[in-house]
Amino acid sequence: MRIAIVGIGYVGLVSAACFASLGVEVFCVDVDAEKIDGLRRGIIPIYEPGLEELVRQGTEAGRLHFGTSIADVLPHVEIVFSAVGTPPDEDGSADLRHVLSVARAIGEAMTDYCLVVTKSTVPVGTWQKVQAVIAEQQRQRGVSIPFDVASNPEFLKEGNAIRDFMMPDRVVVGVNTDRAKELMTRLYKPILLNNFRVLFMDIPSAEMTKYAANAMLATRISFMNEVARLCEAVGANVSEVRKGMGADARIGSKFLYAGCGYGGSCFPKDVQAFIQTAREHGSRMQILEAVEAVNEAQKHVLFEKFVAHYGGQVKGRKVAVWGLAFKPETDDMRQAPSVVLIESLLQAGCEVAVFDPVAMDEARRYLGQRVRYAEDLYSSALDVDAIFHVTEWKAFRMPTWEVLRRSVREPLLIDGRNVFDREPVEAGFTLLQIGQ
Repeated sequence: MRIAIVGIGYVGLVSAACFASLGVEVFCVDVDAEKIDGLRRGIIPIYEPGLEELVRQGTEAGRLHFGTSIADVLPHVEIVFSAVGTPPDEDGSADLRHVLSVARAIGEAMTDYCLVVTKSTVPVGTWQKVQAVIAEQQRQRGVSIPFDVASNPEFLKEGNAIRDFMMPDRVVVGVNTDRAKELMTRLYKPILLNNFRVLFMDIPSAEMTKYAANAMLATRISFMNEVARLCEAVGANVSEVRKGMGADARIGSKFLYAGCGYGGSCFPKDVQAFIQTAREHGSRMQILEAVEAVNEAQKHVLFEKFVAHYGGQVKGRKVAVWGLAFKPETDDMRQAPSVVLIESLLQAGCEVAVFDPVAMDEARRYLGQRVRYAEDLYSSALDVDAIFHVTEWKAFRMPTWEVLRRSVREPLLIDGRNVFDREPVEAGFTLLQIGQ
């Protein structure tokens, strides 16, 4: 098969590379000419384990092509995926300008049937807008070319995206014609040959599924953070509570970890958009409004512990921040708890040293020269009054605590992910955690 993917960001590039590895010929289109030129030269614009090698293999095999024109690729493909960004608007709703721009370009240039598949995370009803824009462009051209619209939301986890794509729990596809269903079946059958886990449904339900799934995961995180706060108040241990809850088969153990809040490109944006979609339809997502409020408050909890420990006397203190990306195995700092923490520390007059195994270049875009960029976790901790553990990279799990104890000025470790146990305490550190 031959397909096009428009919007070569995180979702688009991962999807393109994975489809190409299965023998599909993929035309990648993006308006960013500099990005496209870089991809042609093997420069990957994002960090994702295994992606660089997969792109290289697809390019060398002649199955990955990169360009900037939708019109150039339309005559060669049966399916066009729209994977452009849907950033939050001022009111929290998803900004559909890029999605509708892709639809407009398709309507202006298509010469034969194609299936237009929305991969971007979009509100319910977007498919009708896409359909209307394509039809209007055809009307202006004085042509009537058959086409279908479908929805195929992504469920990729940053840091594990390739495995998620190649071995998915399920593939959700919203269609309203047999022709669209047949094309999507052909496309996904090589991935799911032994266990065809494609869930076909109507298009509005597919659009809704993406938001509902992310909202549920975000809800579990915020719920556990609420439980953690209460655990601290009553003397319970949230880690033990989590084990007891997770052992219940009706609940399960995933996404029950208390911490310093969720971030990234999906959960914050999708929760806000889901709330706004409800408002636009005369409804209200009261639980999600609370989820969002809890998460924003949780991003301040590490700073609050720091201030309380020093009785409010934090101006001029030196601190180290371990972990800048919103989660391990990515360099993504969008909505990251680390950014909120560092801004609070800087406003309080602290000197901040930072280290992340992958996200240091990205951090410079967010933080500029206002912090010290350390070469490793040990140099970050020299002469500091506190170490903040914000992102649970494996590289942070087993430092030599005795060396760190000799390096710091004050042995205070504030663990925002509840990773550490006896070792830092035995080395002489005061350990502050979430919900314990």
